[in-house]
Amino acid sequence: MKKRCCEKMLEEASRTCKDHEDRFECPDCIISYLSQFDEYGIIVHGGGVSSIDIQFCPWCGASLPPSKRDIWLDTLSDLGYDDPYNQEIPEEFKSDLWFRK
Repeated sequence: MKKRCCEKMLEEASRTCKDHEDRFECPDCIISYLSQFDEYGIIVHGGGVSSIDIQFCPWCGASLPPSKRDIWLDTLSDLGYDDPYNQEIPEEFKSDLWFRK
């Protein structure tokens, strides 16, 4: 598991629910973490799949890594993908493998 800034962030970013398969449907899940972008957010429980990006840990105040979403898009564009959200992309770009190599 990825190292987190504090135990509370570790707990919240990895929380699972026996009643909800999707974290965005569970009112107890409040932090989203998208590994492919190294991006943290506070889940908006409004019936969709959205979150508000955060740059600092709500519990310990530590700086969180900057989102790699733009770098992800640029890298895939350089590889010839012009619509990576709707195209079949290499498996490594579906997780943090692409930037951890």
